[in-house]
Amino acid sequence: MEFSLLNDEPVSELDGDLLGVGRAAGELARLLHDSRNSTPFTLAVDAGWGMGKSSLMRLVEAELHRRSDTATVWYNAWTSSGADALEGLIKSVLMRFDRRVLRRALNRLTERRTLITAARTAITVAAAPLGVAGLVDRLWQELSVDATSRNAMRDALHELATEWAESATYVPRRLLVVFVDDLDRCSEETVLAVCEAVKVYLDVPGLAFVVGCDRSALGPSGLLRDLSPAGSAFMEKIFQTSYRLPGPAPDDVEVYVRRCALRSGLRELLDNDLVKLIAERSARNPRRIKRLINGFGLEYSLNPVWARFAPEAVIRTLLLQHLYADFYRTLITGDRSHPDAVREFLDYRRAHRVLSRPSVPPDPEDWRITVSCVSEHGLSAPVRDQPEEWKPLLARLEEYLPTGFPALERDHTFVTLLQELMDLDGADELLRLLQHGVASVTGAYPGEERLAPDEESPGPSTRYTGAHVLWVDDNPDSISFHVGLLESLGVRVWLALDEEEAERVLASTRVDLLLSDVARSQDGDEGFVALRHWRDSGRYLGPAVFYTGRITPNRVKQSNQLGAQITTSSTELTRMIHAFLQAAQDGRAVD
Repeated sequence: MEFSLLNDEPVSELDGDLLGVGRAAGELARLLHDSRNSTPFTLAVDAGWGMGKSSLMRLVEAELHRRSDTATVWYNAWTSSGADALEGLIKSVLMRFDRRVLRRALNRLTERRTLITAARTAITVAAAPLGVAGLVDRLWQELSVDATSRNAMRDALHELATEWAESATYVPRRLLVVFVDDLDRCSEETVLAVCEAVKVYLDVPGLAFVVGCDRSALGPSGLLRDLSPAGSAFMEKIFQTSYRLPGPAPDDVEVYVRRCALRSGLRELLDNDLVKLIAERSARNPRRIKRLINGFGLEYSLNPVWARFAPEAVIRTLLLQHLYADFYRTLITGDRSHPDAVREFLDYRRAHRVLSRPSVPPDPEDWRITVSCVSEHGLSAPVRDQPEEWKPLLARLEEYLPTGFPALERDHTFVTLLQELMDLDGADELLRLLQHGVASVTGAYPGEERLAPDEESPGPSTRYTGAHVLWVDDNPDSISFHVGLLESLGVRVWLALDEEEAERVLASTRVDLLLSDVARSQDGDEGFVALRHWRDSGRYLGPAVFYTGRITPNRVKQSNQLGAQITTSSTELTRMIHAFLQAAQDGRAVD
């Protein structure tokens, strides 16, 4: 079986439109064209990450290319930074104008300067065989040379755009549509620079802007949450109208999954249930669907470990990782007290079936597993002739189970996926390899999922020189990634295998942050016991984070009582470490 990768480029031709947005693209192109006498205006194409904004805009652009009286410019705001975005966007627009129009505009600007300067500049312009790029650079120099000329920039651009729009002999007025993509992925400074260019300098007849962004990300609770009232009012004026890209219908998404699978060579491995699962659990997001299918192709093609397993095992494992990330993390990390999350979940499911239905006589095997499950978590076993106690007992049991188990028990697609995986030949071996980090699934390994590109994490210039972190864990290999990251940031990391070693560090060192596991034996609470002892004795009163393979309601409760945080996520841990060390650094600066 051969696999091929799906690219993540926006669709630019109708034959690549797998989600049927071509009709909307045609209507938007018509609307833009027919509204050219109403320019200037700005239209937002509003949708979340990966939902097809760029593809829709590319299809609109392709439709406009068929019209002789319309020109387009594509500007990716993410490629610029800060004030450079203002120059980049204005120059991109100028590059689309005819050379003769640009030359006349440059001559007009020189005529407004002093006679000597104008004569010198006019001779240079006349003598130099400048192309469009050269003329644009000269225009920018003239327009942006000082504050006074920048104040006149809008008038000059207004005159230039009007001349271009009305200079064609074959149509009454031309239209320039400027597409601005990925605005919501930019910094606040870049967003404001682009909006300044659009609203202050390029708000001229003949120009229409189509801006792809998630407007919620640019709202008061998003990227621009710290704007002044005047800044917020300015942002409100940017968009005259918005087109909210609707999410695809469930049937359309399933068709999309099948088409993607067909193109990648994966189609024969996806039955209808798996197609529905991918469509539903990917939040009907086309980019997530592509990433999932690409991840499978790469993993199966490049990781030799998978040669011993059927492709069905790979796809189900990958679906488990991507679509049920919390459970997958618990599965591959676990802890000393409950190392087998699959068996624990399946046993809990049977116990739930018994304890939630006290009026139904339990199956003997279900009853045996229920008694074992309850006892295994330190609770008194249920009594057959006391069914009125079964539901309260179930609630107490769930306090000691991973927090997601009750919801997963009600998720039929998850249960089916897990059972199908466990029914495959070699399932036990596969789980063993996953737990030991041998069968890596798209870069995941015990306790350490990769940071996504747009996740907040310490930047390369962040340094915490002088900071001290105490990390208590009896399995230091499982935290080596984070220890290396901290040391690269200038942090002194003290490793302790147990409470005794940790107390020696606390007695001699001012610790800025305590990191700890929870379970170091079958009892599973050593981390809490140690921190409670240090809090009560005054040995350590600072911030603490428990990094563990499983989170239960009971563990969350204990962590809260100790004034600590708890997480199973490597990404979340990185953010927490960054926040606590930054606060400690700021505190030292004040002292």
